[in-house]
Amino acid sequence: MNLQDNRFNFKVLLAALVAVIIGILIAFYYSYAQSQTEISYLEQERNLLIKDITLLRADVDRLSALNEVNEIELEDSKLRVDQLMDSVGRLTYDINRLREFRTELRKLEARYDSIKLKNNFLEYNNNLITQKYEETQRMLEDLRGQSSSLAQAEAALRERNRQLNQELRRKSYLKLENPDGSAFRTRSGRGEVRTNKASTVVYLRGCATVVGNPNETNQEKVLYLQFLGPDMRVIEDKEKLVSVNGNIYSKRVELLFMGERLEICDFIEVPEGSLSPGIYTMNVFEDEKLLASREFELK
Repeated sequence: MNLQDNRFNFKVLLAALVAVIIGILIAFYYSYAQSQTEISYLEQERNLLIKDITLLRADVDRLSALNEVNEIELEDSKLRVDQLMDSVGRLTYDINRLREFRTELRKLEARYDSIKLKNNFLEYNNNLITQKYEETQRMLEDLRGQSSSLAQAEAALRERNRQLNQELRRKSYLKLENPDGSAFRTRSGRGEVRTNKASTVVYLRGCATVVGNPNETNQEKVLYLQFLGPDMRVIEDKEKLVSVNGNIYSKRVELLFMGERLEICDFIEVPEGSLSPGIYTMNVFEDEKLLASREFELK
């Protein structure tokens, strides 16, 4: 009886031991399966994070090549990305740490977007500066062309002045005496009457005496009368000025000089009431040389 009881108790203990072992195995397998699931999830998250960081690093490198102005900020971003890569290599599968990495990654992405916007703005400014530079270059070329044209014109004027000076030294001019300037008004039935009242003047007369010169006979000469008002402006003859080589005169007088003493006079016509009181000047030129001058006053 005791032997049978002992066998039964042994079987019961053996069954209980087997049940305990099986329970331990089941619990261990469940814990192992759950750990493997968490490890696989963390591995996937780690790989995704490494991939995102790798892509971000490539973008940062590309942006660094596009604009050297942001080199300092890009180097800082690369350093932080490298630090993140090192941190990921030492990752201990901590979920909270993973979230911190993701937050840091979002910050870097926002910083990257800001740098990209700055780069786009700098590229736009560079394009504007390039356009202004090209426009300035075109303006400089135009100015160089104009400067060259002005230099050529100046050289031509100097040559013309040299030629005129040579002609002036070679040419003999008339000698004038007794230059006289006067004013006239019209009077019904009596023609022109000499006057010194400015408001009534309709004619200005210039006269001079050509000194005889037996060495010059049968010479065609051209004289120019020039009347200057009180403001030193040239007075026109019937609203018509004579311009010669840029010089303005009141009237052109042609004569044939036979070498003898000669009295010359000529008029210019002005609108009545157009003159004002003051000192007037009558000049006589041959070509561009002043031969005689006389002042007269109108009241």
